[in-house]
Amino acid sequence: MAVQMAPKTRFFRIATQTGYWLLLALLILWHGLIPESDTSALPTYLSLIFWVLPMLFPLVGLVKGKPYTHAWFNFILMFYFLHGLTTVYTHPDERVWSVLEILFTTVAFVGATGFARHRGRELGLGLKKQKEAK
Repeated sequence: MAVQMAPKTRFFRIATQTGYWLLLALLILWHGLIPESDTSALPTYLSLIFWVLPMLFPLVGLVKGKPYTHAWFNFILMFYFLHGLTTVYTHPDERVWSVLEILFTTVAFVGATGFARHRGRELGLGLKKQKEAK
């Protein structure tokens, strides 16, 4: 029997999905379809493997709505968040792309964190608290 999802939990799931798919599309556009800048050291196919492949690891768990996958997905998101912050500062010509990257990773991060927390509670998952020693 499946446990019903509360509206707040559903909101976080939608936020995660929105951030994830927008970030994935942005990465494909930015590193694959938009003409490369002269400073790029990698061929397009290697750039796509490097930037898109890590986003595909949590795909199945995110689509199925698994709280544990949402929790560890945040570690992958931090890579893209830091890249966006660095690029905003170091590459002014790519500032729009990097601001979008920061925005989408933030939406996905907040959504995944909220979903993992609320859905985990709904399913009775989580760490058990140890009783205080007397």
